[in-house]
Amino acid sequence: MTALARLFSEGFRVFFLAAGLYGLFAGAIWVLFLAGDGPALAQVPSQWHAHEMVFGYATAALGGFFLTAVPNWTGAPGARQGFIALAAGLWLAGRLAVWYAGALPPVWVALLDLAFLPVLALKIVTQLLKRPKPQNLMFLLFLAYLWAADLWLHLDWIGTGYGDAETGLRAGLAVLCALISVLGGRITPAFTRNAMKRAGVAETLWPVSRAPVERLALGLALLLPGLVLGGAPDGLTGAVALAFGAVQAFRLMRWGGLWCLSQPILWALHLALAMLAAGMILWGLAGLGLGSELAALHLLGIGCVGGMTLAVMSRAALGHSGRPLVAPGPMVLGYGLMAAAALTRWAGSGLDALYLPAMLLAGLLWTAAFATYLAAMWPALIGPRAGAAG
Repeated sequence: MTALARLFSEGFRVFFLAAGLYGLFAGAIWVLFLAGDGPALAQVPSQWHAHEMVFGYATAALGGFFLTAVPNWTGAPGARQGFIALAAGLWLAGRLAVWYAGALPPVWVALLDLAFLPVLALKIVTQLLKRPKPQNLMFLLFLAYLWAADLWLHLDWIGTGYGDAETGLRAGLAVLCALISVLGGRITPAFTRNAMKRAGVAETLWPVSRAPVERLALGLALLLPGLVLGGAPDGLTGAVALAFGAVQAFRLMRWGGLWCLSQPILWALHLALAMLAAGMILWGLAGLGLGSELAALHLLGIGCVGGMTLAVMSRAALGHSGRPLVAPGPMVLGYGLMAAAALTRWAGSGLDALYLPAMLLAGLLWTAAFATYLAAMWPALIGPRAGAAG
């Protein structure tokens, strides 16, 4: 099998590679903007930056995850090479359309950028219907939320008199955090429990998930993006975000995070969920008039979304390429760099004189995290399965 054919043979390969390359590219461009040397764009630079993180980088990570995980959930055949290539092409077309928005009609920019998620959702539907379960079908609602948030932003960019870019960006981030709450709430305790079992840890110390708490977390995860997108009062949205963060913290305390400190591929998951809990609490407090909303949003965007996607993409790439589930040294460094970027950006929001240097440092740390991810995961994403001839 040629390297190109292999790249499109499984969803995780092309999309996790695209996510890594685009995370590196978009981070570097943002650093150039902060340094006063960014390219001319049709959008306000901060909106381009936020849009491409939420609807560009993150959707590539989602594409790779769902195209890999859903067949495992349902027993359905994986997507064929032609579909994977088509979906990757649509994702790339959206990125190019937003980048060259100054040379394209705004409606065309919107159509190209909005094309990927419906095609991905349609493939997921066909696979989920092989073994339909409500707990899996609900992910289609989250994808619909995410698409609606992007549409709301484009309606503003087009100048229709409807929509609001800032609301769309916040709603999109809220959807990603909700997805991480649900998916992370499945895989983190499960992977930790499996590792503890292999290590012979007493069953009384294994992660515990209680049904009432899980239902509450799911309800808040579904509610928050709708409130943000619907323009609910800040106080109401803040109260829900605060409750959401508190529930996440309670769940996480019962999942054996301290035991994972010697296993980076596990503690990276726990750390990202800790960032989710802290970021939601801070966002909730900001909605109630206490603290900086921007600082909270960056803790969520970098620490939670960036941290969880790096953790999941690296684990999935290793596992699905037949490699041991042990994070290589550069990947462990990448986990740490991402966490440092989140904390630097959060702390910098309270340092007037050092605000810009902190933003620059956070951008550099983000970019370095993706450089280490690409260096560590390149063989798993591009190369043959471990032990295969080619």
